[in-house]
Amino acid sequence: MDIRWDLLAEYAPFFAKGTLLTIGLSIVSILIGCVLGLFIGLGKMSNNKWIAFPFNVYITFFRGTPLLVQILLVHFGLIPIVMGQTNAIVAAITALSLNSAAYVAEIFRAGIQSIDKGQMEAARSLGMNHVQAMRNVILPQAFKRMIPPLGNEFIVLIKDSSLAGIIAAKELMYWGQAMQGQYYRVWEPYLTAAVIYLVLTFSLSLLLSRLERRLAVQ
Repeated sequence: MDIRWDLLAEYAPFFAKGTLLTIGLSIVSILIGCVLGLFIGLGKMSNNKWIAFPFNVYITFFRGTPLLVQILLVHFGLIPIVMGQTNAIVAAITALSLNSAAYVAEIFRAGIQSIDKGQMEAARSLGMNHVQAMRNVILPQAFKRMIPPLGNEFIVLIKDSSLAGIIAAKELMYWGQAMQGQYYRVWEPYLTAAVIYLVLTFSLSLLLSRLERRLAVQ
């Protein structure tokens, strides 16, 4: 295998820009996904079936269809309707956020339901309403249990962001494909992208492991 180091040096600035965009897309999408996911998860837990129904449909759709299809629907369908024209970055963030929210919703639901019901009853007996009990008693306990699956979702999102290249969002994989298309080389662009993704996900895994250990001793 003959590696063309000169080509890697030429494309290094583009890979750097693509990596920064990949990180940015992932952070913004997971933050939006967490906010939406909490709302959707609580909605699905409603005792009123008519309230829970649309949230169940949302989760089923976004977990049951390919992310690539969702990105294309958002980019060529939703964003032009809302903005009047396509925008790859906005479309990528929107699609990744909506997809992540469906998985985060299930993480929040499972985390909340893992807390003993007596905790809610005790909080209500102290005079808290449902929202106060959820915010001050249930969610802080559930959050510690949700750290591992939320971390896994963030890692998955970093890797899934590579699909944004299909709509010309200039993230990491976009530049890998650009390099391959220009020089008809395989190892240099794709192996470089693979190594960068590995560094990102491995670093995040280490960070999450440290966070879990710190929360475990508190």
